[in-house]
Amino acid sequence: MCSMSRRRMLRAAGLGSLAAGGLAVFAACGDTKIVTTEASVDRVTDSEKIVEVTPSSGPIAGTILIDGSSTVGPITAAVAEEFQGKFSGVRVPVGISGTGGGFKKFCEKETDISNASRFIKSKEQMRCADNGIEYIELPVAIDGIAVVANPGNTAIGESITVEELNTVWRPEAEDTVTTWNQVRAGLPDEKMILYGPGTDSGTYDYFTKKINGEEGASRGDFTPSEDDNVLVQGISGDVNALGFFGLAYYEQNKEKLKALKVDEGNGPVFPSRENVLSGKYAPLSRVIFIYVSTVAAERPEVQTFVGFYLSNAAGLVGSVGYVQLPDKMYQMALERFMSRKTGTVSARDGVSDTPNSVLEAWEAGA
Repeated sequence: MCSMSRRRMLRAAGLGSLAAGGLAVFAACGDTKIVTTEASVDRVTDSEKIVEVTPSSGPIAGTILIDGSSTVGPITAAVAEEFQGKFSGVRVPVGISGTGGGFKKFCEKETDISNASRFIKSKEQMRCADNGIEYIELPVAIDGIAVVANPGNTAIGESITVEELNTVWRPEAEDTVTTWNQVRAGLPDEKMILYGPGTDSGTYDYFTKKINGEEGASRGDFTPSEDDNVLVQGISGDVNALGFFGLAYYEQNKEKLKALKVDEGNGPVFPSRENVLSGKYAPLSRVIFIYVSTVAAERPEVQTFVGFYLSNAAGLVGSVGYVQLPDKMYQMALERFMSRKTGTVSARDGVSDTPNSVLEAWEAGA
């Protein structure tokens, strides 16, 4: 279940209540016709609009079960909160069990939608196939992974290289690379305290792949948690702490933390939204997703929710610390959902989890 503290955090981030008004647009979605209406949202700028989505078949009710990534969770919870404010007959509980944990439930038919901060893996595809689960893969935002230290750690400076991150996090570093001066000459001979997402996390998978060359390849002597708020508390409470998690959690807690610029070899780059969107913040930025069961997608409440999600993601993701996709991708994602385009573009050779790569694959027919 999604904690109340997480919902209060999202509300504090600037998501207000819906107001009526605007232009109606009609789009077919399975057996349900969706009516979308632009409307203002409290504390959203004039350039941002909320799109209300109303099923033409009349009132809807039911429960939409969602679980998965702690990175995608705040976006989905924000959308769910606004959606439930309009459709009081629909419950949308959002669980946080990590991307891998979410797919386990999804492929066992325990949830309708799975939040994921990476592509679905081959073994997860097989598990879903064995249980007769088909899915629609829908990108919802772009996220960066922030590498963070305690603000009191002045010795480390303002940046860290990918090579240094590999020195810290590679499997061989366990119980051997334990002090700062083993990472960089001139740093103090003091013990590092490491924090990171749990092994079921898509953020963990992505970080280890980009830094260590293989998903899941990492030292094990760090404090893991699927709850990013636990990581924030740990790092902010110890001057020798170092960790990583989604950029949104840094932005919501930046008064307690120091985000380090990451140097892939072309100079240090800060994990700002602008640098994530432009691709300058490499290699730690990626597209994040929701996966919708095709069985669930035939239910009116799910059709309406997903239409609401994709129609409003561009306006809401920034409010909870993420970077919106290009408008064309949201439009194409809605078309893919309405046509029930199943499978994952990651099955196509050469596709990566960057917005341009996913978009090019779609345009090529993937």
